[in-house]
Amino acid sequence: MVAKSNPKHKLTLSVQYADPRLQDILPRPLIRKTIQAALYFPAELTLRFVDAAEGQELNRDYRGKDYATNVLTFAYTEDEDAEVTQADIILCTDVLQKEADEQKKSVLEHAQHLIVHGVLHAQGYDHETDEEADEMEGLEIEILAGLGLDNPYQ
Repeated sequence: MVAKSNPKHKLTLSVQYADPRLQDILPRPLIRKTIQAALYFPAELTLRFVDAAEGQELNRDYRGKDYATNVLTFAYTEDEDAEVTQADIILCTDVLQKEADEQKKSVLEHAQHLIVHGVLHAQGYDHETDEEADEMEGLEIEILAGLGLDNPYQ
């Protein structure tokens, strides 16, 4: 399912800062640029930044896992023939900041990686098997390099 990203793909984007801590370092134009780099199809996306409490609640209610995770993607277009990808992507600020610190990365760089990861999930990519994980990680590395960012898996 490897398609080529196209910066001309139409993107309708809503950004919600329910947790506003990253609003200054992740402004809407940078988010749009990051998403566009990972977009293989036209899309209608909502990107929402949440705190640990909301992240945990969403992960528990929708995935049955009672902890906050870094990124959740709710993809609404299951049909591969759909003309527009529709999804909500949730980033948990607390987890994102903790992971960036542990991995000795900037919060901005880690957030951009997680945005790319979420956008790929929205378009049907997954990492349930080793083969899927290799494909998805390869795409992430390539997309992030195109944005001038380092390989997040090194």
